[in-house]
Amino acid sequence: MFNVLDHELVPKHEILHKDEKKAVLEKFGIPKDRLPFIMESDPVIKAIKAKAGDVIKISRKSPTAGDSVYYRVVVKG
Repeated sequence: MFNVLDHELVPKHEILHKDEKKAVLEKFGIPKDRLPFIMESDPVIKAIKAKAGDVIKISRKSPTAGDSVYYRVVVKG
């Protein structure tokens, strides 16, 4: 079976722990539901076994922008 996490175009996805999630939300001054969504049915979310309500840190590398970090909240779907 193909592991989506091994594909070169899939950036690193991490589930944030409770204290990390709290720090991110405080940093941006927003509630969790104001973060962009990512569906529970997304292949990467399934692979890392994230559940609805988890906050995911996505780290992308770009030749022009360098390293960039994005946050998403997992929703049912």
